[in-house]
This record gives sequence, structure tokens and C-alpha cells, in this order.
Amino acid sequence: MKISTKGRYALRLMIDIAVNGEDGFVSLKDVAQRQQISMKYLEQIAGLLSKAGLLRSGRGAQGGYRLTRRPEEYTVGSILRLTEGNLAPVACLEGEENLCERCDRCATLDFWTGLYATINAYIDRFTLADLARAEREKNL
Repeated sequence: MKISTKGRYALRLMIDIAVNGEDGFVSLKDVAQRQQISMKYLEQIAGLLSKAGLLRSGRGAQGGYRLTRRPEEYTVGSILRLTEGNLAPVACLEGEENLCERCDRCATLDFWTGLYATINAYIDRFTLADLARAEREKNL
């Protein structure tokens, strides 16, 4: 499993908005400058996050994006799953039901299932508020 730039940039965008958007909307232009991410790429990511209800957009001079909920209510896992899709380490764990013809006799299935559970528990343990706090501390 490897997190793509889309997932990493989505987290950076959400952190930036959490840190800088306490009083209103944050412009993507400002985020692009602070995060050194292409404006075009940020627009795509912000559109995806907005469509999913994680961000709200505003138009006009004071427009931009803001969170729809408090930072404590977003898990890192929810953001990554939205941008990356399923984070299963092997294909047979991607669906609701394991359709692999070897799953009943697979010696590695328990290992992969445990790894997947560990990944999910870890990314769901952290919230956007946790990462925003770390961002503030690192940039004092």
C-alpha cells in the first residue's frame, strides 16, 4: 500500500484549512502558496472533498473553502479512504466479501487481515485536529 500524492495533498489541504480557516473561508491560492502545491491539482482535490461534504465552498472576494465540521470530527482514515479508495494491502480484502477461491485454505489470509485491521485502526486513531495541532507546533 502506498498513499498517492492525491491522498497526501488532501491531508495537507484539510490541515491548512483547519489551521487557517477558523475565522472563515481559506482561498486555494493561499493554500497553494503555503503548501507549494499546484493550484490546478488543489482545485481537483477540493472539488472531491467538497462533493463528499468534507468542505464547503464560498464565492466572492472572501470566498474559498472551509470545513463543514469541527476538525475533531474528521479522521485521517476518512480523508484517505475518500481520496485513495480502499486501503486493503491485498486485492482479496478489498470487497465486503472475500471472493478468492483460495481464502478457505490460504496460509497468509490471517496475516493480511491483521495488517489491514492495524492500518485501519492506526489511521482512524488520528483526527484532523491532531494533525492541525502538530502543524501549529512545527511552525511556531
